[in-house]
Amino acid sequence: MSSTTGTTTGTPAVTPAERTGARTDEAAALIGGARERIDALDDQIIGLVQERMAVSAVIQEARITSGGRRVNLSRETAVLGHYRDALGKPGTALAMTLLELCRGRV
Repeated sequence: MSSTTGTTTGTPAVTPAERTGARTDEAAALIGGARERIDALDDQIIGLVQERMAVSAVIQEARITSGGRRVNLSRETAVLGHYRDALGKPGTALAMTLLELCRGRV
């Protein structure tokens, strides 16, 4: 394997700096570590969203079984407000996505 290729098949080697868009190896290392942390956080967020979906299904089942509606609009409005207050306008979009994921799973 030569110093200009990453494999014996002739594929050019990609340096950490090139892979991250950084201009130095030090910055690339920092970015690489931060990206690993983001990946771990994303896995936790996905797990929490899945847990939220399961809890929402329990609530919807109980509401429907008792003769109520599947969706409680005043509760959804409160959730939207909570996310907007905490995260600004993009928080509202995030909350809408969460609510959409959690609706109608029963």
